[in-house]
Amino acid sequence: MEAARFSLEDLELYRLAREFRKKVYRIIKQLPRCEKYCLDPQMRRAAVSITNNIAEEHGRWHYQENMHYCRIARGSTEEVVDDLNVCEDESYGDQGLVAELKKDSATLIWKINGYINYLRNSKQGETG
Repeated sequence: MEAARFSLEDLELYRLAREFRKKVYRIIKQLPRCEKYCLDPQMRRAAVSITNNIAEEHGRWHYQENMHYCRIARGSTEEVVDDLNVCEDESYGDQGLVAELKKDSATLIWKINGYINYLRNSKQGETG
């Protein structure tokens, strides 16, 4: 009999990514009107991609697939960092929040890397 799997909301990595996404949305709301069709949707897609891919990973049962989706989430986090650099370079939004988000992104990437290592070491879902 297989052990019960914990819910997505129980996953610390997912909770951290959700909080990160919420903060990114706060910066998006501060973008100037000229970024409505450029930086705004780009940041939204990247921020949502982080949590979407962690959720997708959680729904998979093979460790190789799990790691694949975590790597995508990590790449999307780096994408948000580049968008935050645009905000910083152009003085868009609360610069304290931009700095906080950049720090949060480093923590999120560290957690994603740790989870990838955990999956690699435990080889969840591997048969044979």
